[in-house]
Amino acid sequence: MIKVLLVDDHPVVREGLRGMLSAEDDLTVVAEAGGAAEAVAAVRAHEPDVVLMDLRMPGGDGVEATARVLVQRPQTRVVVLTTYDTDADILRAVEAGAAGYLLKDASRHDLAQAVRAAARGETVLAPSVAAKLVSRMRSPVELTRREIDVLRLVARGRTNAEIGKELLISEATVKTHLLRAFGKLGVSDRTAAVTAALERGILPPPGRNG
Repeated sequence: MIKVLLVDDHPVVREGLRGMLSAEDDLTVVAEAGGAAEAVAAVRAHEPDVVLMDLRMPGGDGVEATARVLVQRPQTRVVVLTTYDTDADILRAVEAGAAGYLLKDASRHDLAQAVRAAARGETVLAPSVAAKLVSRMRSPVELTRREIDVLRLVARGRTNAEIGKELLISEATVKTHLLRAFGKLGVSDRTAAVTAALERGILPPPGRNG
């Protein structure tokens, strides 16, 4: 029997998911949680095999909750179940250790199969999410020289004002370069931008010149 924890801040959504999964002979919902802190506590108390994790919740989002759950119990598999499929959301969830990313329009059959696959240690992705990831891999990101210079200094811990002084540009121009880089990389903050640039080889690994 595969033990499942449902994490969503909407009771009606949890009720619907419970009804869908309860119809499967090999799946059992052992607990529900309405937020990040509750999810971590429920994992500790019930030791589920799979967590179906909402992305947008009060008191900490699903990505944060995913990371905390996996630190506490690495063998638990977390599958994000959300209505959002933006590149930034998908990448954040994957980087946090999520074993899958599904959308809430999934059928009962697809949801049950995804839970089983996750429990087996497989990665499960909604078709549209998989397509986005493949597209990102096939489409190289091209940052301008100045955008790379700005990210290189961000990686070194410089503030926008310090970057502006070093590159002889205004702080507003630094922000503009950062926002453009965020858009190209599909991220929403400085740390994620540096991480994405390192992963894509746009910035050299720490400790190397360049």
